[in-house]
Amino acid sequence: MEISAAGRLEIRITTADVGKRVSVRCLSTPGSTHEKFTDTVGVLTSWDTGELVITRRDGQSVRIPESSLVAGKVVPPAPARRRGPAASYEELARVAARAWRPVESEQLGEWELRAASGFTRRANSVLPLGDPGLPLDEALTVVRRWYGDRGLPAYIQTATGAEGTQELLCAELERRGWAREVTAELWIGALAPVADRAAGAGVVLSRAADDQWLGRYQRKGVSEVALKVLGSGPSVWFATVPGAGGAAPAAIGRLVVDRRWAGFAAVEVDPERRREGLATEVMAALARQALDEGASAAWLQVEADNEGARALYGGMGFGAHHSYHHYREPASDEVATDVANDADRYESP
Repeated sequence: MEISAAGRLEIRITTADVGKRVSVRCLSTPGSTHEKFTDTVGVLTSWDTGELVITRRDGQSVRIPESSLVAGKVVPPAPARRRGPAASYEELARVAARAWRPVESEQLGEWELRAASGFTRRANSVLPLGDPGLPLDEALTVVRRWYGDRGLPAYIQTATGAEGTQELLCAELERRGWAREVTAELWIGALAPVADRAAGAGVVLSRAADDQWLGRYQRKGVSEVALKVLGSGPSVWFATVPGAGGAAPAAIGRLVVDRRWAGFAAVEVDPERRREGLATEVMAALARQALDEGASAAWLQVEADNEGARALYGGMGFGAHHSYHHYREPASDEVATDVANDADRYESP
């Protein structure tokens, strides 16, 4: 916290600092004889009518009464990872987008509107990397109409927690009633240590998701559109550990190589074969393929509550770069049932 020469805490932020990363201390029990303090660090996304809203790294918004402030200051952007590859949010967002392409897209200024018949939120959401070229309310009207014309709900994918992410846009969407449905994280790490983790014996690599691979994939009844999305990307590989006696594979994985980046996805293991190191073998085999194609850095996406995956990837040297979120357009009462019914069309993260 900011401390004056006299040793007192000071508030050195104003409404002019909206959009900047700040650190504040406030009274958590105002008026108590044993006052306790709460510290909050994040982007100041609004300061209106006596209340501050700060969006933390994980995308959660914290509302703080102005009257409870004890100290505050502007702080530098969130520090970059000290190990592994250096990367900006925009670079990673574009790499991830190229690895999971929609079947239809359209530009709205610097926003990309993406659709794929409802197969996954990532392929059916707006990627807003800049200015839409219209005032926000007009842009959102265009977005909702575009998705409505395709029989889809409108989603916008945003990010928080790194320099250049979209805390302000998140706050504006929430003020307009858009609901955040899913939050996950994008993790990055060096590629070579992944390749060195295991021999990868028994892992078969192919360029297409064949029936065997799809037999283990978590989504059943994959459509032609889904196959197009799965096969999209600069250089796509599918890994399979065959099951015994022609059964569904013991493990699978997907890789997209894009210049220096290798993106891992769909790493799935037969529940009866977990804790045998199969996920590690799949990733190691894919990592060696990516190294052969000149990649040196790796990324993947993981949900915040997937403790098993987080432990696996953390042990391989991966760490969180930023959080990302899918915001869904406000739904009227008349379509609330439809919203609930079509939730399983979307795969996360």
